[in-house]
Amino acid sequence: MTAALDRLREQLPAYAKDIQLNLSSVLETTSLDERSRWGVALASAYASGSVALREAIESDSGAFVDEAVVDDAHAAAALMAMNNVFYRFRHFIGKASYQTKPARLRMNRMAQPRSDKLLFELMSLAVSAINGCETCVRSHEQVVVTGGLSEDQVHDAVRIAATIRAAAVALGG
Repeated sequence: MTAALDRLREQLPAYAKDIQLNLSSVLETTSLDERSRWGVALASAYASGSVALREAIESDSGAFVDEAVVDDAHAAAALMAMNNVFYRFRHFIGKASYQTKPARLRMNRMAQPRSDKLLFELMSLAVSAINGCETCVRSHEQVVVTGGLSEDQVHDAVRIAATIRAAAVALGG
């Protein structure tokens, strides 16, 4: 089921043994359905910057996601690359004057994903966790929990994101 990821795990250096083990289990022991777990994995891989990891996840996810989920994973990673910088700046700077300024950044895709809104929000949450944007993490978590996902599902999505980011670092990405 995860042939490409299994091959990639073998390429991880010895110091990343924990990451190797986590990468083998994090996509299997989860409360998320297959489509959601692989969508989160894809978005996390796109955000993490490792070509080898991205290609392995794309290969292994093919049986579980369609083109719409892949496209939304790309869109979530790209939009969060922008939003996480912008909203993290507002949070870090802590000045009320910046909070009142309009963002003037287009984010239409978030309201009109190709797959479904809840999955897009979950992928955005995972990428925002990777990018360390507290404002975005809180916002997306509220949307997915209000939309019907459990805290266990949110937790598992972030576990996937964390492990994929760690694998990308270990691979030098």
